[in-house]
Amino acid sequence: MRTVLAVLVLSVTALLAAAPAHAAAEAPCVADVATGCINGTIRNSDREPAPGVSLEIAGAGTTVTVVTDAEGRWSAAVTVPGPYTVKVDPATLPEGDVLRDPSANPRTVNATLGQATGALFPLVAADGSGPTPAPGATGAPGTGNGEVGTPSNSQQDTGFSWDRLAQQTVSGLIFGILLALASVGLSLIYGTTGLSNFAHGEQVTLGGILAYVGCQLLGLPVVVSGVLAVIAGAASGWLQDAGIWHPLRRRRVGTTQQMIVTIGLSMALQYTYQFFFGGGSLRIVTTNPTTLTFGPVRVTVTSLVSVAIAALVLGAVAYFLLGTRVGRATRAVSDNPALAAASGIGVERIIRLVWVLGAALAALGGVLMGLYLNATSWSMGAALLLLMFAAVTLGGLGAAFGALVGSIVIGVVVEVANLFIPSDMRYAAALLILIVVLLVRPQGILGRAERIG
Repeated sequence: MRTVLAVLVLSVTALLAAAPAHAAAEAPCVADVATGCINGTIRNSDREPAPGVSLEIAGAGTTVTVVTDAEGRWSAAVTVPGPYTVKVDPATLPEGDVLRDPSANPRTVNATLGQATGALFPLVAADGSGPTPAPGATGAPGTGNGEVGTPSNSQQDTGFSWDRLAQQTVSGLIFGILLALASVGLSLIYGTTGLSNFAHGEQVTLGGILAYVGCQLLGLPVVVSGVLAVIAGAASGWLQDAGIWHPLRRRRVGTTQQMIVTIGLSMALQYTYQFFFGGGSLRIVTTNPTTLTFGPVRVTVTSLVSVAIAALVLGAVAYFLLGTRVGRATRAVSDNPALAAASGIGVERIIRLVWVLGAALAALGGVLMGLYLNATSWSMGAALLLLMFAAVTLGGLGAAFGALVGSIVIGVVVEVANLFIPSDMRYAAALLILIVVLLVRPQGILGRAERIG
């Protein structure tokens, strides 16, 4: 346990390298899990491309200016979800053309990470001549008003290309490894207690929110905030087991009743977070991350550091489970608690340790996920909970290493699914893969087959 806690504390200090710096907007924008795109195409009154038109995109404390290219296309990358205002400079419009609806300049759009959001500005001739706009061409964002290259969000989110496949695969691997931090803790708790903890997502949220409090409200460095968030997360795991789960086990309350308690605890924690921190996005750091380009793949420095920390911590957890006496005792309790107790293992002490370790891993996952997504919120853990359960089930219930494998599979499937289906449906693709795998291998990828009856 000392080895794991030491690695958790030391590895979080590497977050200092993830303190992002401002990076200029790049075009064309490629949406991924950490990046959203605001884009469109501007054509003159003769429906020809309008190059050289200047637009200003403002929001989340930053302002970016972009210019349409030779095809009239423009795009801007954003790393924080939320409302943005898009304003066209009328002085840069083609000669003799004006905006068809000047009252819609500037226009407000809601950007979402992983998606492309359209902002359209149809032009007409100043003297009223020119082609008649297509029916329904209102120019509203994301409606696909007849402008070439600016389909709706659902259209922009799909479409196969090898460059997009490479980008989405890398994004999926990053997302899966970060998801594994929380999933491993959930799997360990299930393996040692048989409890499906529906409040585990709120442990992830707790880590992200505490990092936000440390950085933005207390003014602490991101390293210190991350370390304190992990320590507080571990302490919350100890308090939960000491105050709730140990007394329930001592009174021989069944796992079904305990699971219902976790659902109630999840709801209570969610709305407690919302009450104190609101329903908007919370940025742990407020500067934009530096982006690196490797061929067709773009990745932020924050993402690379987060993956390195996650890999180091997961390696430490693997060593703890395989190479230490306490770890072997944990696996023994997971295999057969009664036999472990008969062998002299303190089952309750092991369970308490698992709760502490699982909560610490979830909190670290919340910190790294908040940095990776460049924002956290009161509902982040709840949104990830379904994916965590899918990863644990896919990998094999109770198998810690199965949770790792399942998380990576789920992460890749969720991101690559954007190539073929709208991003709003990508989680359904993960659940479909879960169903298919369980039909072929009911015990999961690394689970053990058991005789029933």
